[in-house]
Amino acid sequence: MTDKVERGYLISWYNLDEKNEKEYLNWLHKEYIPRRLEDPRILWASHYKSLGDVAHPGEKGRLSHDHLSIPAGDRFILIFGAVEPEVFTNPTVSEYHNSLSKDDKKFLSMKLKERYNVMTEEARGDGFENRNDNSEGLSACIQLGNFNAGSYEDEDELSSWYATWRIPSMKKLEGCIGVRKLVSVSGWAKHAILYEWQSASARNKIFLDHESHNQKMEAWTDRVVRKLVHAPGSPNLAERIWPQS
Repeated sequence: MTDKVERGYLISWYNLDEKNEKEYLNWLHKEYIPRRLEDPRILWASHYKSLGDVAHPGEKGRLSHDHLSIPAGDRFILIFGAVEPEVFTNPTVSEYHNSLSKDDKKFLSMKLKERYNVMTEEARGDGFENRNDNSEGLSACIQLGNFNAGSYEDEDELSSWYATWRIPSMKKLEGCIGVRKLVSVSGWAKHAILYEWQSASARNKIFLDHESHNQKMEAWTDRVVRKLVHAPGSPNLAERIWPQS
């Protein structure tokens, strides 16, 4: 296992036509990802498929989304971790893809409604569960939200809420491995929050009402969350399809 710590993330959200899915995933997992990982600056990759009909804490409808400004793909999520975010700007994603073969570009064209962010890490917190020291990349299940604050005036409160309440609270939740707060280098979403879970069932069992014991903090969460504008589908609950467990 490498002793380097990732501080850069490339996150892509996209959809696939069902008729192309098997062929595309075979190429992605056997050719594209291994080739990317030949770059020593890129430490790991994790690929996920989003789950449907996901329940979230709080009153139904409190999450707002931007369905007009950006592509709406969110069924698949590909994440690379690197030593620094500049790994994904030198070369840029477009420059790297333009350097690929005609056959590779054919597969890339199968992605629908894609968007991506290059991000770096603002903060990190432990979960209740111990992380496997021999593992690299992310857990078998993640919850990933990507969003913007409603106003620049809300940024301080958002950062304070994560630092003093949400991130520390994950330490008490069984099934949670850890949480990372990310901020953007490029892309639509300025913020992302990435929770690592042992499984979707573990998340669903404890996360939905984990603040109910503290009405003051629950009210603060509600106030903060209502100001955010999420990308389509965010937050996603997703299970890893590469590498397989």
